[in-house]
Amino acid sequence: MAKRRKNGLYSEISDELSALMRTGWADTERHDLQPDEQAPYAARRRAALSARFPGERLVIPSGNLKARSNDDTYPFRPHTAYVHMTGDQARDGALVLEPRADGGHDAYCFQLPRDERNSNEFWIGYTAELWMGRRRTLAEAERVLGLPCRDVRTAASDLAAGGSVPTRIVRGVDPALEAAVTTDEERDFELEEALSELRLIKDDWEIGELRKAVDSTVRGFTDCVAELSRAVATSERWIEGTFFRRARVEGNSVGYGSICAAGEHATIMHWVQNDGPVRPGELLLLDAGVETRSLYTADVTRTLPVSGTFTEVQRRVYDAVYEAQEAGMAAVKPGAAYRDFHEAAQRYLAERLVEWGFIEGPADRAYELGLQRRFTMAGTGHMLGLDVHDCAEARTEEYVDGVLAPGMVLTVEPGLYFQPDDLTVPEEWRGIGVRIEDDLLVTEDGHENLSAGLPRTADEVEAWMARHAG
Repeated sequence: MAKRRKNGLYSEISDELSALMRTGWADTERHDLQPDEQAPYAARRRAALSARFPGERLVIPSGNLKARSNDDTYPFRPHTAYVHMTGDQARDGALVLEPRADGGHDAYCFQLPRDERNSNEFWIGYTAELWMGRRRTLAEAERVLGLPCRDVRTAASDLAAGGSVPTRIVRGVDPALEAAVTTDEERDFELEEALSELRLIKDDWEIGELRKAVDSTVRGFTDCVAELSRAVATSERWIEGTFFRRARVEGNSVGYGSICAAGEHATIMHWVQNDGPVRPGELLLLDAGVETRSLYTADVTRTLPVSGTFTEVQRRVYDAVYEAQEAGMAAVKPGAAYRDFHEAAQRYLAERLVEWGFIEGPADRAYELGLQRRFTMAGTGHMLGLDVHDCAEARTEEYVDGVLAPGMVLTVEPGLYFQPDDLTVPEEWRGIGVRIEDDLLVTEDGHENLSAGLPRTADEVEAWMARHAG
């Protein structure tokens, strides 16, 4: 029975109302649905996963609604591995790969079917279909996903009944399904590693989605420049709202909390409060990405002079970060070590910091000791895809200690951050934060900058702002 509100205004349901609600509904089964364009790609991904775990059952849940406050829930976002392996975004589902005797697997999906109209469940309670919107029938889901679909309400008992089959599950996603199977934590983590590693190289469909995400993001950044005067009149939240509008109109949402950091907030790596003033003469660091309706996200950063032109010190910092990014991007090519782009950018920034007298040289020694990290703080990039920090559970030897290959998509994002209370730098440098971030696709002969539609040099940024700033 659906959960009732303790202080709901209706305490009883008359038999007459119940009967009225169960009658007079049209048959809305959709027979015109076609397989999702991602379906054949998802099938190939499942085949690759199957080959890694012969003879074992694999369970990849989509996840459940999470409470935001009382009975209000966060917008549902399915688990990344589930999306990657199915193309589906339904809540309370699960992909199961059932082992066959020949070492392969039969795949099927547990789905939450439509609420039947012959009970009160479809219209009572805040998760009922009449309140939250129509779901697919199991037959509809099968046509769209290209997978057999079963009623998820029997999933726990069905999985528990197959207790003798060696099973792995993605943990921390669906407590009920996790409780229904007997697994081993270490072996489950190996499944999560494999799922992350299968996302390291994007297929053609995924690259197309990332292009869409980046192109929308470029338009979102231009929107923010065009409304910069409104942000000056209000706060960083105007920038946040402006970019979010583009993300919602053209995609699903933002791929992560937008960082709209003006003034000294630009020195805070993950400033997401976005409630500070936007003042002429200071910098605005905008780190944001549109997430497509298929849930692939861009991740781009530009640092903009609010008044339209950089001051002398701001430009010195900006040019150093730009040149470091150039050095890092030049190292992105197939066969290169993943760490090469990071090391190239960080070594360049260490040289500038020694030159400016902010850390003790020589530069090679400063870099080996990591002294530049006082001002660079973070690494220089990460994998990108369905997650903004994609492939995060991949084995270290396959990721940061691995080698770049065509089809990988990663960010290159060096930065310099001079904290407002840092007495080791001159006063005019304090409170300046600069980051430049682009999304790069590794190609057969080098790389492609997917976010090249946005300016990068200081002169280009100033000219772009002059054209668009309101």
